[in-house]
Amino acid sequence: MLENLCMLPLSADIFAQVLHPTEPLLTVGLSNGRVECYRLPSDILYKDRGGTSVKPEISLIKSLWTTKRHKGSCRSLAYSCDGKHVYSAGADAIVKHFDPHSGKVLSKFAIPPRHDGSLDPPVILHVLSPQTMLLGTDDGFLYIYDLHPDGSVGPKPSRTHKPHDDYVTSITPLPPSAESTSGHPKQWISTGAGTLVVTDLRAGIVARSEDQDTELLCSTIIPRGLGPKKLRGNPVVVVGTGNGVLTLWDKGAWDDQQERMYVAGGRGQKEGESLDTVVRVPDDLRWSNGQTVVVGVGYGTVSIVDLRNRDVKQVLMHDEVEGVTAVGFDSLGRLVTSGGRTVGIWQENSDVVSKGKNKTKRAGNDTDSDSDSDSDASDLVPDSDNANASARHNGKKHAADSDDSDGNASDNSNDSDENTKRRKKKSKKGRKGNQQKKRASFPGLD
Repeated sequence: MLENLCMLPLSADIFAQVLHPTEPLLTVGLSNGRVECYRLPSDILYKDRGGTSVKPEISLIKSLWTTKRHKGSCRSLAYSCDGKHVYSAGADAIVKHFDPHSGKVLSKFAIPPRHDGSLDPPVILHVLSPQTMLLGTDDGFLYIYDLHPDGSVGPKPSRTHKPHDDYVTSITPLPPSAESTSGHPKQWISTGAGTLVVTDLRAGIVARSEDQDTELLCSTIIPRGLGPKKLRGNPVVVVGTGNGVLTLWDKGAWDDQQERMYVAGGRGQKEGESLDTVVRVPDDLRWSNGQTVVVGVGYGTVSIVDLRNRDVKQVLMHDEVEGVTAVGFDSLGRLVTSGGRTVGIWQENSDVVSKGKNKTKRAGNDTDSDSDSDSDASDLVPDSDNANASARHNGKKHAADSDDSDGNASDNSNDSDENTKRRKKKSKKGRKGNQQKKRASFPGLD
C-alpha cells in the first residue's frame, strides 16, 4: 500500500514536526533547540524569495533555513490556519512567532511561570482558529491566547484552565455545531495522564472522563461512519494509549471509552507498546475510507489501521531503535513520519518516483553552532558516485533571526525533564510487520 520515498537524517533527536497546509514544506523542532525547514520533493511550481517561479526537481529535498531557536529543546510547532505564520515553543518557556519561508522571528512571548516562580515549559501548541491558540504545559495548565491579524500572539493568556494533573499530551478540536456562524471549532478534547477532558472556548471545562488506568497519549477524530447504530454520523474520538490500545469514544458520551482495538501488543502479551501519535488519513487520498488512521508506535513502527474493519492493514518500519514521535500528511498527500533523528516520507506504491535514484540538495552553510543566525538555502549536491562524500559548500549565511539571542546555550540540551517526556526505546529483535524494501537515504543532509 505505502512505500518509502526517502529518509531524511537530522543532526539531533526530533521532538516536533509541522507541515504547511498548502505547500510541501516541513518544519522540525529538535532536542538541541534548533528549528529547521525543508522543501519536500515536488513537481509543483513555487516562488522563491524574489518572486520568481521555480519548478523543483521531484527527487530533491531542499533545506530552506536552520537556526538555534530555543535554549534546551524545541518541544512543539504549529502553523496558523492560512499557513502564513509558524509558532515554536521551547523548554525555555518561550513561544516564538516566525515566517515559515525565511525563519525570521516576528514576535515572541513568555509562558506564565509556576507558582514558585520556576519555568512551566510548554508541551503542545495548537491553533484552534484564526483568532485562537491553545497551549498546554508540563503542569497540566491549558492557556488560551488571542491571535492578531498579523499573526502575533497576545502577551498574556485570555483564559486559563487546568484540565489535567500532569502534562497535556494531545489536543483535538471537535467539529463546530450546525448553528456556528464562524465555521471554526469552539470545543476541543485534550488528553493527559489517564483522563480525557472536553473544554469549551467560553464555558471552560464541560466534561471529564473517568481515569483510564493507563496513559492517554494522542488523539484524532473520525467525523462520521463509526458512531453507534442509528447514529453513524456521530463523530468518534480515537485515543492512543500507553499500553498499545486504540480506544474509541462517542462524541457526547465522555465518561468512558466505548470500544478498544489492540494495535501494538496488549492482548495475550505481557506488555503493550505505547501509541505516541495518531492522525486520520485525509478523505481525498485513494487509499482512505474515511475511517483509517496512521499510528506512530513506541518501538519505531508505523501502523495503518482501518477502524471500520478493525484491521491493521500495514506496518511500516521507521526506526529500529527510537519511537515515532510525529505523523502527518503534507499538501501532496504523502505520509511524513518523524522519530529519533530521522524523517520518513511515504507514498502509495504506484506513485513512488525515481525509487533508489534520489539525490539531495541541502544548505551546506549550517555549522550546527550556537549562533543565532539562520543559514540560507543554498544548493549542495552530494557526489553521486559516493553517497558518503562531503557536501560542497557554496552558500552565504544571513541573519534571519536577529532578535533570537540564546547566549551560550549548548546545542546538546541538558534539560533533565526531557527524559521523562520522551522514552528511549531499545532495539527489539524479531519484530513482526511487513518487510520494507531498501529505502533511499539522504546522507548529505545532517
